[in-house]
Amino acid sequence: MTWSEMQPLLSEEGWNTFYMVGWSTLIAIVGGLPLGVLLVLTDRGGLLQNVLANKVIGQIVNVARSLPFIILMVALMSFTRWITGTTIGREAAIVPLAIGAIPFFARLVETAVREVDGGLVEAVQSMGGNTWTVVRKVLVPESLPSLISSATTTVVALIGYSAMAGTVGAGGLGDLAVRYGYQRFETELMWIIVAVLAVVISAIQFAGDYAARSLDRRGGRSGPAPRLRFLKAGESARTGPRPGGPATAEAAKADAGRTV
Repeated sequence: MTWSEMQPLLSEEGWNTFYMVGWSTLIAIVGGLPLGVLLVLTDRGGLLQNVLANKVIGQIVNVARSLPFIILMVALMSFTRWITGTTIGREAAIVPLAIGAIPFFARLVETAVREVDGGLVEAVQSMGGNTWTVVRKVLVPESLPSLISSATTTVVALIGYSAMAGTVGAGGLGDLAVRYGYQRFETELMWIIVAVLAVVISAIQFAGDYAARSLDRRGGRSGPAPRLRFLKAGESARTGPRPGGPATAEAAKADAGRTV
């Protein structure tokens, strides 16, 4: 097979792979992020402590993660047909890809959120922040670099899953490698696909690591201070000046002069 014959196949199936991985990643993030945060909140000592709910959710996540992807695809065929009307093609592959990635990403989110300093949570609570405020102002922003790394890991895993999905008629680069590289003995095409996947995965990993490092440098562990000061300023504006303290900057200066 010549390069002029390979190029259209690589372009078409490469786009199919990116389509499947892109939609699956989006669904995995939308479903896995709240699930991972919920695992932290309902754990012992969490803001929404509920040991029973935590164990049930954790067990469901563990069972879903333990299934090999090829078995998960077969097990979800009826559900996939109900959602998409078919079990073949890139749209059908998105269903098992997303369902398989949600618990995977949820566990990564749980690990990232647990790394957040508990003192920041207590500080926001002492300012009157509720659970939603803690999640929105502390847990997610402070764990954002780790969350980006987790999303990068999920994308890389989904690329591998999509190649496996290609072996059962989902299309994509995996399907191309099997149909041409293996069944038709086009070894050259198969190695080109391997090289393309290696380059794509390396580029995604580099971009994810760069984004995570950039956020960590800009925010880092010193990042919460400005946010906490902002929250404290907002709390002071709502509650007014502290009892016994100067009400205005001029009064503060006058007090300082009298002290001297």
